[in-house]
Amino acid sequence: MIKNLILDFGDVLINLDKPATAREMMSYGFEKITPELDELFKDYERGFVDSESFLGHTGKLFSRATRQNLIDAWNAILKDFPEYRLNYLEKMAASKDFRLFLLSNTNELHIDFVKEHMGTERFNRFKNCFEAFYLSYEIGMRKPDSEIFDFVLKENNLQPHETLFVDDTKENTDAAAKLAIKTWHLQVGKEDFVELKKHVL
Repeated sequence: MIKNLILDFGDVLINLDKPATAREMMSYGFEKITPELDELFKDYERGFVDSESFLGHTGKLFSRATRQNLIDAWNAILKDFPEYRLNYLEKMAASKDFRLFLLSNTNELHIDFVKEHMGTERFNRFKNCFEAFYLSYEIGMRKPDSEIFDFVLKENNLQPHETLFVDDTKENTDAAAKLAIKTWHLQVGKEDFVELKKHVL
């Protein structure tokens, strides 16, 4: 029986346009994710690099882009958070049928953008649905590393077989499944978070 839900944020709750940042950065010389960029992005998501250092480093790599160009391109991935999903989440939280946890690979620039565009009241409605709100850059870990799942389980005394993890990235759900956590690899564009009940019965 599922008693706990661990939810991803991007493309589970908020809509994303994943190719958008690369598309925007092509104007400034971006061609592909290099090993250097991949490491930088992951370090930024883990909070090992702060926003100023991140922008400084990318600014050196893409010298034609202004600081604001970089910020706008970086945040281009983030789209809308539909009200019907937030309402569904609030009803679920109010029902107390499940313990709710957010587990998101994200970074300071992205979460600041989300807060600004959702507004304080709406963002707080969202955050208050969860017993714990785990952002990778705040806890120094990121999915799909097993340590982040271990951390959430142990921190909250969760049993894996009683826990459903919902994420749109198969690499992440595969990693959770190895720890005996139940998973739903949500197919973006074919499935929606509000169909959750089918996966917890």
